Amino acid sequence: VQLQASGGGLVQAGGSLRLSCAASGRTFSSYAMGWFRQAPGKEREFVATISRSGSTTYYADSVKGRFTISRDNAKNTVYLQMNSLKPEDTAVYYCAAVKAKFGYSDYGTYDYWGQGTLVTVSS
Repeated sequence: VQLQASGGGLVQAGGSLRLSCAASGRTFSSYAMGWFRQAPGKEREFVATISRSGSTTYYADSVKGRFTISRDNAKNTVYLQMNSLKPEDTAVYYCAAVKAKFGYSDYGTYDYWGQGTLVTVSS
């Protein structure tokens, strides 16, 4: 599976962005998907995950209520809608895939990674 993340950019605090991650291959629906982020000088951290069917989602406490993960298996794409953005959300955002029913918050469990897309939130 090859993953291509897009949609990052510069936004003011309080604004919104939607990230997309397009997957190659015909088995996208076999993979649970996750979003992670890495700020400068910090470790990669979990943001959200969605089951392969899309019926189950799980979020980091820091983004709960502001971010929404979703997927369209017909389009081989997973999304991350980010609202009420804060300067501390500034990071490179990565999408990841794991061949399992449910995703995990541990980045070491994912099999495939996209290249990352930069999100910068100005105050």
